[in-house]
Amino acid sequence: MVTRTGAETVVFAHPFSLKGIDRLLPAGDYRVVTDEDLIEGLSFPVYRRTSTMMLVPGPSRHAASVEMVSVDPVELRAALERDSAPQGPAPDPLLGANGNQT
Repeated sequence: MVTRTGAETVVFAHPFSLKGIDRLLPAGDYRVVTDEDLIEGLSFPVYRRTSTMMLVPGPSRHAASVEMVSVDPVELRAALERDSAPQGPAPDPLLGANGNQT
């Protein structure tokens, strides 16, 4: 079977989490690697995604380690959309918590 591998860099502006990773990941650039297998027997080339992996900082903060973890591409896309969504307006320092002037 013929396999092709593609890679891209995704950027998170804010800390985020993904299923299967038991810690909050910091904002930054992340390398995503996707493997796809050729579906043979068709009159044109068609590939099926077989795995999506992401390089993330290792759990130890004392060492510069990197882990390659399997991620769900749909969940990754959703995390990127949440990250790029507006975070809401900044609170007005002249207004109190209930919206009244202080």
